Amino acid sequence: MKLLRTIALDPSDTFVFDVAAEPGEWAVSGAFRFWDHDAARLEGKARAAFRGGFLGVQSWGWSTLAQIVPATEDDRRGLVDLLARQLVDRFGAPDMAAAKTAAEEEVAFAQSLCSHPISSLIAVHRTSSDGEVRESFRRLQLRQGQGHSKAFSFMEIEDEVQPDGDLRIADLGREPTVR
Repeated sequence: MKLLRTIALDPSDTFVFDVAAEPGEWAVSGAFRFWDHDAARLEGKARAAFRGGFLGVQSWGWSTLAQIVPATEDDRRGLVDLLARQLVDRFGAPDMAAAKTAAEEEVAFAQSLCSHPISSLIAVHRTSSDGEVRESFRRLQLRQGQGHSKAFSFMEIEDEVQPDGDLRIADLGREPTVR
């Protein structure tokens, strides 16, 4: 079994997001955090989180990248329970049963992103059109023989799930260019 954990290749997330996730937290997409926001009106750090953040479940903070890691069934159950508690405490879910159902769905979706090899890094790009949020996920491919040490040393992007243009990590917090 594989799940996602937050990863910090440099301190940039602490500048990009209001709250940066701690490295090594279990992660989910986190798009649900924006269900009651008009994405077109988001600005600054909230916009950056919407456009390109994975949610660190424990801190409720954001990470630009997530890493695919091995996990056990106990890890998965613990993640579901933690997310369910967070949905009640931080997001106002009506009860633990409803929260657990939602958490199961979020974790299952995160697992579906883990079809790549262990240690692969995944980036997300979100857009909103006509009130609908769209997410695309990409695996970042390291240069031959390179470890995860520098955020801007990747050579190429592979395995786009929903191609919708080029993704540059440096541009995640910026306004989109209209062409």
